[in-house]
Amino acid sequence: RFRTTPADGIKSPLAFAFASCQRWDQGYFTALGHLAQEEIDLAVHLGDYIYEYASPPNAIRSHQGLEIRTLDDYRRRYAQYKTDADLQAAHLRCPWLVTWDDHEVDNDYSNLIGENVMESAEQMRTRRAAAYQAWWEHQPVRVPRAQSWADLSITRTINWGAMARFWMLDTRQFRDDQVCEEEPLEGCAPLTDAKRGLLGATQETWLVNGLGASRSHWQVLANQVMMAPYDSAPGEEVRTSMDQWSGYPVARDRLLNEVAKRAPNRTVTITGDIHTNWVNELHDDFSRPDKPTIGAEFVCTSISSGGDGGDVTAERMSAMQSDNPHL
Repeated sequence: RFRTTPADGIKSPLAFAFASCQRWDQGYFTALGHLAQEEIDLAVHLGDYIYEYASPPNAIRSHQGLEIRTLDDYRRRYAQYKTDADLQAAHLRCPWLVTWDDHEVDNDYSNLIGENVMESAEQMRTRRAAAYQAWWEHQPVRVPRAQSWADLSITRTINWGAMARFWMLDTRQFRDDQVCEEEPLEGCAPLTDAKRGLLGATQETWLVNGLGASRSHWQVLANQVMMAPYDSAPGEEVRTSMDQWSGYPVARDRLLNEVAKRAPNRTVTITGDIHTNWVNELHDDFSRPDKPTIGAEFVCTSISSGGDGGDVTAERMSAMQSDNPHL
């Protein structure tokens, strides 16, 4: 079904779906088959559209070839994923807005630093160029072709009339490397470094200035990794993911402070990555739970990554909320 967006200034209703994390060899894309039956106007994919890994022997359905690194490798991987009938049906149903996360290139990569510490920055730049070009060739995007494929700019806005403006973010290409993943947080000096971030200075300025100028009713941040903090350790100890916004708390609080000033209570963050559903209240200072809520975050489960997943018991949920009152 072909759709055009409503004219600027028209506050038309909007029904949309968002998704992430569809690892071919860990399950079928059944959820996308259901999406194709929904009465929705558009779909947003938040990354991990493909996975770069070779498949283990017990895979439900195997990736072709070894771990992908070259342009031909990435092209073949997209071609394989595109053969899935449920994925085809979901694309036929409505327009898609897409961004990327890490597995379109390499697990947990940041800028020119890959998962394999033996891989040089130049090797990673070559690999990133191949991955970005294949993504651009195989996805429904209208971002300009890059002069250098290793530096493909995908940040952009899409308006749904006056109802919503989607901010398509890139938290991989410009981020600083993760720190202190194996160390106690109490002694992690880089964690409070104001220069570290996920968006890079240019993208952050573009976003906060745009939020202040936008007259759309809703500001929707299409974001890869969870923005709200999550402390997984009970009691006084703090344990959190360094790959999420929690690993960049100064940059997160700076952004949310700007949201509080420029677009409070009309900003919604949609997030993927972690294969589980979450709803979080967003504050500009999470150390003070009494502060007003300024936005909401909705985290979607995976299409297939991690298999069928599992439920959280009421007892477990209560324990999680005691350390994370915004959850």
